[in-house]
Amino acid sequence: MTQAPNHELSMTVLMTPDMANFAGNVHGGTVLKFLDQVAYACASRYAARYVVTVSVDQVMFRQPIHVGELVTFLASVNHTGTSSMEVGIKVVAENIRSQQTRHVNSCFFTMVAVDDNRQPAPVPPLQPVGADAKRRFEQALLRKKLRQELESRLTAIKAVG
Repeated sequence: MTQAPNHELSMTVLMTPDMANFAGNVHGGTVLKFLDQVAYACASRYAARYVVTVSVDQVMFRQPIHVGELVTFLASVNHTGTSSMEVGIKVVAENIRSQQTRHVNSCFFTMVAVDDNRQPAPVPPLQPVGADAKRRFEQALLRKKLRQELESRLTAIKAVG
C-alpha cells in the first residue's frame, strides 16, 4: 500500500437525504462541518498533535452539492508557521451514475497545534516538494500577509470606535 505524504489527506463521503436543506441540496452547514473535520485530520496528522481551528477564509460555494453524490475533500497543509498551519481544501462532487465530477467548493483553514495544556506547540516546518506544493506555499504566504493586514485594519477601526 502506498502511503500519502503526511501533509495531504483525502476523504470521500456519500451525501445522504438527512444532509439536505429545504431546496433539496446538501446543506452548507453540513459541508462546513466536514471541512472542519478534514482540516483537523490533515493538520493533526501533520503536526502529530491535537490542533484547534483559528480561522476559516475564502469559503467558496461554487455549485450546489446534490443528495446521492460522492463528495471528495482534498486537503493539504500549504504552509506552516511556528505553531500554525494553513490547510487548503478542494471539494469535488461526483455523480455516481455518470461519473462526472465538479469542483464545488474551496477554502482555507488556519489551524494551530496545541500541547497537553492546550497551549500553542511547535510544528515541523513544511518543505514543499514539486511545482504544485511550491505554488501553494507561496500563495499561502500571500494569504497570511493579507490576513495579518486585515486584522491590523480591524484593530485600528475598533480603537477609533
